[in-house]
Amino acid sequence: MSSARPPTPLDPARLERLALRYVERFATTRVKLRRYLDRKLRERGWAGEASPDPAALAERLAELGYVDDVAFAEARVASMARRGLGARRIAGELRHAGIAEEDAAALDPRIAAGAEDSAFAFARRRRIGPFAAVAPDRAGRERALGQLLRAGHGLDLARRIVAMAPGEADDVRLWDVQGGVRETLK
Repeated sequence: MSSARPPTPLDPARLERLALRYVERFATTRVKLRRYLDRKLRERGWAGEASPDPAALAERLAELGYVDDVAFAEARVASMARRGLGARRIAGELRHAGIAEEDAAALDPRIAAGAEDSAFAFARRRRIGPFAAVAPDRAGRERALGQLLRAGHGLDLARRIVAMAPGEADDVRLWDVQGGVRETLK
């Protein structure tokens, strides 16, 4: 028999405190905040008089500036590009986070501009293509191609990187998010 007390059911004030605490701790979107509040309502129950409206609470916090979907999307795009992830993975993450199609589409040129740099950053981290110690055999090239494709990079770019010989990246430059040269790879 469990001696733990069941959690206190939520009321409007507790739900708002949970929402404020969540946006205080995490960068989020309206959709992610609503999912969090829905989950808390399922876990703890509801004790308020009127039915809960997590979507309205998320919208109100967005109007107050506590939740900014566009800023979240920009930060997520920059972070994922630095990690070496491609356009397909980034687009999927933005969809999952609940970013509106028009907001995601506004970031497409920025994603496309950094696609090659992102792919080379991924290849460098995974020691693929020009960053490999030795030229891989056919199975190794296929594995490397699969890694680049799963990271969201296009087939043509992935093939080009995998086909590069080790050490061939002497003139490849990685660009930072603002577009300036960060370093030349040697």
